[in-house]
Amino acid sequence: MARGWPLILLLPLLLFPFHSAGWGQAKDLLLRVLLKEVPLGQEVPLALPQGEVVVRGMGEGVAVEGRVQPFWDLAVPYFRLEGRPYRGGVRLLVQGERLLLVNLVPLEDYLLGVLPGEMPQGFPLEALKAQAVVARTFAVNRLNPRAPYDLCASELCQVYLGLGAETARHREAVAATQGQVLSYGGRAISALYHADSGGMTAGSEEVFGNALPYLRPRPDPYARGPKSAWRLRLTPEAASRALASLGRTPKGQDPPQVLERSPSGRAWRVRLLGVEVQGPEAGRLLRLMGLPSALAEFEGWEAAGRGAGHGVGLSQWGAKGMAEAGYAYREILGHYFPGTFLSDLLLAEPPFPGALARLP
Repeated sequence: MARGWPLILLLPLLLFPFHSAGWGQAKDLLLRVLLKEVPLGQEVPLALPQGEVVVRGMGEGVAVEGRVQPFWDLAVPYFRLEGRPYRGGVRLLVQGERLLLVNLVPLEDYLLGVLPGEMPQGFPLEALKAQAVVARTFAVNRLNPRAPYDLCASELCQVYLGLGAETARHREAVAATQGQVLSYGGRAISALYHADSGGMTAGSEEVFGNALPYLRPRPDPYARGPKSAWRLRLTPEAASRALASLGRTPKGQDPPQVLERSPSGRAWRVRLLGVEVQGPEAGRLLRLMGLPSALAEFEGWEAAGRGAGHGVGLSQWGAKGMAEAGYAYREILGHYFPGTFLSDLLLAEPPFPGALARLP
């Protein structure tokens, strides 16, 4: 069984630091990150500090070196799975017909393996700090004690590369922002991010259907990346496959046409192959067709557009440009998440409410 989770509190940053030895810190927060799932019966070798063990999921539980238990928590400082080292321990449990291998890792240690997968170490330090805060907030927002794990290790959650990917520069960014998260209304926000906004970020409702006050369309003039402008040749076959992925059947042969745009300029109503798609589904359709973003226009089957990714929240190439222009990470975060607070993540009740430090 999963251990009890501590009370999580978001304390807005004080104008003058307050120190108390009795408070638990964010580094103590343990995350459960799914690294791998395999069918029952399949053997998986794990390299532990004391040597290699072979694990296997079974109907009655998990077998480790022939000994079966309902689940295992291997409390080790590090381990290696498929040649990749990870900080922390590992939980082995069966869900349905699958064996789950879950990394039990402190939040700050987890971030050391996330930042290298999400932002190059060559980006300015202030951009890396902004990414660290956003990645930390994303993780905290995904905590779910009722689920067998909180996060996955792929781009479906956040790319998590483990101990072997850590760099000194990424460690500096994590340490400089230790415990800091973005909050709104006293809760960690849905801290979304993408590669390149193409010059304008998207409102959350344009992509996910839910309008959040801190995820609004924002001009992003500093975004300059390899996908800031692109052209792509499409085919009717690719369009047909994309429609099928959405459960739609082609009814004609006409090329894509944008009939309506969202407030950020992204495709909001699209017609192609005799089918009309609108709302967030229109953007998904274009991405299923292989377009880097929904900031696109069409000339027949030729697409031209700007940016890469869904466009909501922090633009990583925009953060790089802002940092190069002299903006600090607090200003970068304030631009992409207006109305939010930069808060300290603590694990106990505070002795008194502090003054708020609101981001612009």
